[in-house]
Amino acid sequence: MRVGLVSQWYPPEGVFIPGNLAQQLAARGHDVRVLTTYPSYPHGRVYPGWRQRWRHVETHGPVAVRRVPAYPSHDTSALRRAASHLSFGVSSALAGPRWLGGVDVMYVYHPPPTAIAAAALVRAARRTPIVLHVQDMWPESVLQSGMSPTGLAGRVLAGGLRALMRTTYQLASAVVVISPGMADLVVERGADPARVRVVWNWTDDTLFRPVPATDAARVTLGRRDRCTVMFTGNLGLLQGVDTAIRAAAAVRDRMDLVLVGSGAYEDEARRLAAELDVDNVRFVGRRAPGEMADLYAAADWQLVCLRDLPALRGTVPSKLQAALACGAPVIAALAGDAAALVASTGAGLVCRPGNWAALAERFRQAAETPAADRAAMGERARRAYQERMCVRVGVDQFEDILTKAAARKGRP
Repeated sequence: MRVGLVSQWYPPEGVFIPGNLAQQLAARGHDVRVLTTYPSYPHGRVYPGWRQRWRHVETHGPVAVRRVPAYPSHDTSALRRAASHLSFGVSSALAGPRWLGGVDVMYVYHPPPTAIAAAALVRAARRTPIVLHVQDMWPESVLQSGMSPTGLAGRVLAGGLRALMRTTYQLASAVVVISPGMADLVVERGADPARVRVVWNWTDDTLFRPVPATDAARVTLGRRDRCTVMFTGNLGLLQGVDTAIRAAAAVRDRMDLVLVGSGAYEDEARRLAAELDVDNVRFVGRRAPGEMADLYAAADWQLVCLRDLPALRGTVPSKLQAALACGAPVIAALAGDAAALVASTGAGLVCRPGNWAALAERFRQAAETPAADRAAMGERARRAYQERMCVRVGVDQFEDILTKAAARKGRP
């Protein structure tokens, strides 16, 4: 099977799914070619050592990768973010028909929705099926991010994005979502329920795995002789980091909260911690992916939190898969499928999102949980990941979905 993969995000960026899928499919004997842009996530700047140019092809083992230019941005400017997504849509559409012309099926990683532009042209010319992999619900994730305009401009943007997503869903032979709740949402937005499939996301199994705690990792976290809760990843507007900081302040004599990562809300989070005069909240910045398993092992708990918004109830943050893969017990301050997964597997503690008092109570409970009980939660977390979410399980499902879609090539 010849597979074309389109994604604005691709290694060496820390977005694991597209790169893992390409390599795993190639290892199973499929011919895979990728259409992407130059690495700039999460800082919004092209990585050192890279220079954008039009004709660039590289190989990652058996996988051929074509990179096209795009405007790099990942800051809080809605206009610059839009320019980034639109520029990739245009440049990939120009390169796509030739680069992807001979494939049997196309996989498109969403967001952004503009990534489907190249695949849509190939579909129109050759009736090549599209498998759309939805990670976030648009327009909600845009409108609730704090970056979109308000008033008439906001309503126009929302209407335009809803129409774009409805068309995108209808173009796809299969729409793959990351949770049952998200399946319901895409059907409400116009996807054919017969074409919707649920595949839980995985993480990079080679990076995120159980390892012994090291002294160096304890030093990085500023580990003290008490309960340490770690939050990793994007410090954005949708993560609800402010709730976590307020909760930690309420139990400052019992536990430490360590924030590993960066993002658009980082400055606000640091200001809040300073205003609350907390000495048990620490920011250690973004760390290399190769360091993360050691940091997971050095903490007692992993915090996964989101704001309490209807569109986020079908979201499963990637940090949850990473924590489960590392065998780390979880404190889940969110709603929907992710919270249900933690509760049903016994992988940690759950509380409702957006409520600092409820989260503070979970922090207090976490500090009082015996080490043996924490270890048992970690074992259940690891088992849940291996049985439901690991790379092998996910790629098995995608191979089946892509193969069935490819069999329909040339049909209306």
